[in-house]
Amino acid sequence: MRKYFLFVTYLISGFLISCSSPTENPNMINFWALGVEGEHVKKIIPEFEKQTGIKVKVQSIPWTAAHEKLLTAYAGNSMPDVFQLGNTWIPEFVLLESLEPIDNWVNASSTINKTNYFDGIWETNTLDNILYGIPWYVDTRVVFYRKDLLDSLGYSQFPKSWEDFFDLNQKLVNQDKTKYGIYLPSNEWAPIVILGLQAGASILTQDNCLGNFSEDKFVIGFDFFMQFYNEKLCPVGMTKVSNIYQAFENSFFAMIITGPWNIGEFSRRLSPEFQNKWATAQLPSPIKEEPGISLAGGSSLVMFSKSRKKKQVWEFIEYMSKPEVQTKFYQMTGDLPARVESWKDSVIVNNPHIKAFYQQLQHVKSPPKIPEWEQIALKLQQYAEVAVYGKLQSKEALKRLDQEVDIILEKRRWLKNRDN
Repeated sequence: MRKYFLFVTYLISGFLISCSSPTENPNMINFWALGVEGEHVKKIIPEFEKQTGIKVKVQSIPWTAAHEKLLTAYAGNSMPDVFQLGNTWIPEFVLLESLEPIDNWVNASSTINKTNYFDGIWETNTLDNILYGIPWYVDTRVVFYRKDLLDSLGYSQFPKSWEDFFDLNQKLVNQDKTKYGIYLPSNEWAPIVILGLQAGASILTQDNCLGNFSEDKFVIGFDFFMQFYNEKLCPVGMTKVSNIYQAFENSFFAMIITGPWNIGEFSRRLSPEFQNKWATAQLPSPIKEEPGISLAGGSSLVMFSKSRKKKQVWEFIEYMSKPEVQTKFYQMTGDLPARVESWKDSVIVNNPHIKAFYQQLQHVKSPPKIPEWEQIALKLQQYAEVAVYGKLQSKEALKRLDQEVDIILEKRRWLKNRDN
């Protein structure tokens, strides 16, 4: 909340900068890209400029500085015309009224249609049934595992249920295949939320105004998470795993829940003779007959609500959304394409480690779409570590987590009550 008060102070102080000057090229748009994507996208843009005559000025911003830089730009009314935005940040920037609703642009487009995208990923870009972003690339979490060790235990396929998954972890340890079955870092909130969603938990309640972590369904997911620690099937503490790739290859653990960025890392960091010994699989589910749910992630392209060049911005978004451009971007970055058509390209089809992601992306959900989610996720990490280290029992830890989440959401409740 302190950030928002700071914004108001800036605005009242008259810190207003025009988003484009009178002498600026009327056919040039400013694009902010985050992380390595900013460097790679520069190789794609010349063809867009050639085809359209629209110039694109790219600014590459490190992920670590991106959030603060975007907020500062908003405070100074100096936002770019179009920018990359992590899906979980969209609610915050919608609250600031800095994103252009784009339903009408999509309805008039011959290039972009909801049916071209994974449903769960598309949904991360909507708030109150209004669309604010177009998925640029996607990610989700699956299981990376030691295929050779599962083969040695007689597993012809990866377990599909929690029960069979836990049984596999026990066998790996009890039969001395590995020191631990799985690596579940207690300082990561994603696996815990995934298990809660799989158990049917709503995470928050009362129109996302109160914490709901201590309700029965989330407790089921959290207890399953804790079971791996209680049964010593997972290492406790980050210091025990200084290099996850080396630990994975050396059979310190056999599985890890992680995202598509690690496909490239595993290919580079594991030894050449080890490359045929690992694989990826969809997440297991509490119910064997149902697919396991994972998180909907990735980045989207959004339009600044006060941009004077929305037509040019939309042309750029459409171009970056073409299947062939998405495929080319994947080849440069390893970022999984948002367009479903791109997944039929041979460069993706022929990579065996990507298949699980395609399957998983059809069964994803987003965390609560509220500006306060980043703060809540941080609190979840803190209380998970408290429980893992035995300082509090699970139920007490989740009860206290709800109390702190309710404090974080206090202003949200006040605004809801005022509007009513």
